[in-house]
Amino acid sequence: MYDVVIIGAGVTGCSIARYLSRYQVNACVIEKDEDVCTGTSKANSAIVHAGFDAANGSLMAKFNVKGSEMMPALAKELDVAYDMCGSLVVCVAEEELPKLQELYENGVKNGVKGLEIVDRAKLLEMEPNISDAAVAALWAPTGAIVCPFGLTIAFAENAAVNGVEFKFNTEVAGIEKQADGSFKVTAKNGEVIEAKAVVNAAGVYSDVFHNMMAEKKMQIVPRKGEYLLLDHNTDGFVKHTVFQLPGKYGKGVLVSPTVHNNTIVGPTATDIDDPEGTNTTAAGLQEVIEKSAIAVKDVPVRQTITSFAGLRAHEVSHEFVLGEVPENPGFFDAAGIESPGLSSSPAIGEYLSDLIAEKLGLEKKADFVAERKGIVKAAELTKEERNALIKENPAYGQIICRCESISEGEIVDAIRRPVGAKSLDGIKRRVRAGMGRCQAGFCSPRVIEILAHELGVDQSEITKNGGESRFIVGVVKDRI
Repeated sequence: MYDVVIIGAGVTGCSIARYLSRYQVNACVIEKDEDVCTGTSKANSAIVHAGFDAANGSLMAKFNVKGSEMMPALAKELDVAYDMCGSLVVCVAEEELPKLQELYENGVKNGVKGLEIVDRAKLLEMEPNISDAAVAALWAPTGAIVCPFGLTIAFAENAAVNGVEFKFNTEVAGIEKQADGSFKVTAKNGEVIEAKAVVNAAGVYSDVFHNMMAEKKMQIVPRKGEYLLLDHNTDGFVKHTVFQLPGKYGKGVLVSPTVHNNTIVGPTATDIDDPEGTNTTAAGLQEVIEKSAIAVKDVPVRQTITSFAGLRAHEVSHEFVLGEVPENPGFFDAAGIESPGLSSSPAIGEYLSDLIAEKLGLEKKADFVAERKGIVKAAELTKEERNALIKENPAYGQIICRCESISEGEIVDAIRRPVGAKSLDGIKRRVRAGMGRCQAGFCSPRVIEILAHELGVDQSEITKNGGESRFIVGVVKDRI
């Protein structure tokens, strides 16, 4: 019997786990996939929104602004890559200037600090590659970029250090309220998990579990967004996140730097039926290319090293669903967490963990470990620091991923850490091996070898991302 079971190990579920671990609690996170950060949390714009766009008075606005304010200190505490580079919302027609003014006024009402409307001359100083049609922009200095993998993994690692258990490859089949008020969660693998409280942080599947427990039903529509990721040699093409004026389906196609010195372009916004439909399409990527030119000219799309798609958990009323379900006390929703969900995640985690603690009468820990140190980035060390590290552990001198300059020591650390990597994608999200120009074409065999050695399994058991995604499916002939 757990005190709390959290369904879903995305950024929201892991944030709730981390903030809940401040209390004396027996908690568990269950995830249908083989790792944290395998759904929406791994495929998004990596933006910390300032909070000017969400409707004033909405939960989206409240938690976006609070989460954005929390992020700088949190990034330092958990050693996560973060850069408050600021954002610009570009207006490309004089007749749309009133809409830009409305966005500014909405942001002021939401409590966003430092907002300013800048004219074309100032805009050109800030972004020389801005569209020739641009007439003005909303400048938000508190807008930022973050590593979404790094943030999710940091939440999970910190939660695990503070006693939270993680169960992977555990897909929930049903939830039942028992006579004593507790919950029985049954997994498709036959495992039965009991808990005093359940948190529904299941992303695009959150309506399924909400509707098991609530009289007022909800509907989540998977909203696909397709992206292009450009090579490191485009670093500096834009210095801020450049948005277009928002429309019915969101903030349009953005062009933004990343914390890892790439450029990201996207997303589209297409409602689909398949909650696993993360395939890219020729039409979608062409739309990204064409629409990116609305706000930024000459985007170097020929430097694309990969494309990808993610799904937003779009709730049909376009609002976060947070809190306890009245007819089933102890069941808490963190549902409909679409953009600005990444930005809001720390505020949601803090809010829901405090609600649950009050519900269960949990007491704060005296020995909560708030800080977490990330994996050393050997390529960013000084020559003297790196030589000392290699002298201590020669594995840090063996470069495995040439594109991103990732050493064997970093990969081994990624596997051995709390909630460690078990697949190539798990390694990629933690240390970026395979995220460079060759997209794992060079380093995959060595990463497979290291994973197999560290996990104590045959190389044929190593997968790209769990399940049946094995690289080695048979033996042609034995070695001579």
